[in-house]
Amino acid sequence: MTIKKVLIANRGEIAVRIIRTLRKMDIKSVAIHSEADSRAMHVMFADESVCVGPANAAESYNNIKNVIAAAEVTGADAIHPGYGFLSESPKFSEMVEQHRLTFLGPTGEQIEQFGSKMTAKNIMESAGIPVVPGSKEAIESFEEAAKMLKTMDFPVLFKGTECGGGRGQRIAFSAEQAEQMFTEAQAEAEAMTKDKRMYVETYLPNPRHIEFQVIGDGKGNVISLGTRDCSVQRRHQKVVEEGPANLDPDLCKEIEQKLCAVLGKYHYRSAGTVEFLESNGKLYFIEVNTRVQVEHPVTEAITGRDIIEMQIRLANGEPLPKQSEIVIKGHAIESRITAESPFEFIPCPGRIDQFLAPGGPGVRVDGALYPGWIIPPWYDSLATKIISWAPSREECIRVHKLALMETTISGIETSLPLQLWILDQPDFVSGNFGTQWLEKALKTR
Repeated sequence: MTIKKVLIANRGEIAVRIIRTLRKMDIKSVAIHSEADSRAMHVMFADESVCVGPANAAESYNNIKNVIAAAEVTGADAIHPGYGFLSESPKFSEMVEQHRLTFLGPTGEQIEQFGSKMTAKNIMESAGIPVVPGSKEAIESFEEAAKMLKTMDFPVLFKGTECGGGRGQRIAFSAEQAEQMFTEAQAEAEAMTKDKRMYVETYLPNPRHIEFQVIGDGKGNVISLGTRDCSVQRRHQKVVEEGPANLDPDLCKEIEQKLCAVLGKYHYRSAGTVEFLESNGKLYFIEVNTRVQVEHPVTEAITGRDIIEMQIRLANGEPLPKQSEIVIKGHAIESRITAESPFEFIPCPGRIDQFLAPGGPGVRVDGALYPGWIIPPWYDSLATKIISWAPSREECIRVHKLALMETTISGIETSLPLQLWILDQPDFVSGNFGTQWLEKALKTR
């Protein structure tokens, strides 16, 4: 079956970005929205729109019955989940396909397998891919953790098995801190996912956060679309992403081959991101994200491939490109511009008075801002993304800085000044940074 109409089960910039590809492919689009988003850009861009509930995401964007009903009433053939909300819900993927709709993402079984950090860790380790030393099985009590800590060196990291985005995590730097950090991490994990299972692993000081973008056809064929470095973070939340990552070529090729082989064994379908920590020249697997990432435009810029289009073509039964056809060119940087005060990080929803987007060769803007739009307080603070490409990293930093300087957003505070500040830091320019760099640098600002 050829997909002719897609419902986007999301909002904001990712919904607008998906609609752009649908337009390019001459596929009709259906936007869903909450009552708070009735005037949002993705609603105006789409061919059709359906209100699926009130502002509270649990009653609208995360309401599986309402989302599927919207697809059925509009005659959509497929649903694209974007990122966040229901994108990593095995139940949602399964229910979409039970209703004879195409889910533009992995199967429910794959989301469950690889979405579980412990399961994914064991799968990768069995395939010869290094993992961060730690627990082999989930633990539910500090008594279990304490037994493991006798054989481990501090610091250690406690993590919820089903958490993401840096939630449900605490670092214990000594045995005296361990029980308190475990309790805090478990409480946050259970509140977020209703799952109190935890694991403990060695904490790597200031590693780099490296991602491999993959995509599979569900028939055993998986290819890599290169790497990204997402080490510029605050509280485990990515702030700046770039690609390709500066890795030893032989190590990079070895990991890519092993990843594609193991994911192919599980007939992985659609796009996914495999995340690693890099320390002392070694890569350690941490998790798989079974969805399109916020930073996917970085990969699109350096490969010239539209990942959303690839997902749709694969769902239509078209063949996956060969690995030899994927060529990495130049360097790309993405800045996440959020609706919050730039250095205090206080959320700043409100009315956009003026928005002027940057332009010029190598500059891309993915966003959903327009003058008069009122950013609601109900959802993620991401306002827009600015992506720049150039033949080299040095030139890309210059192009990106000019793009940020050209951007104007008034009416609310945004993280734009923070992004410009980062680009001026000698450690960023030289590439001498890890996941803890930004928070340490801000303390001495």
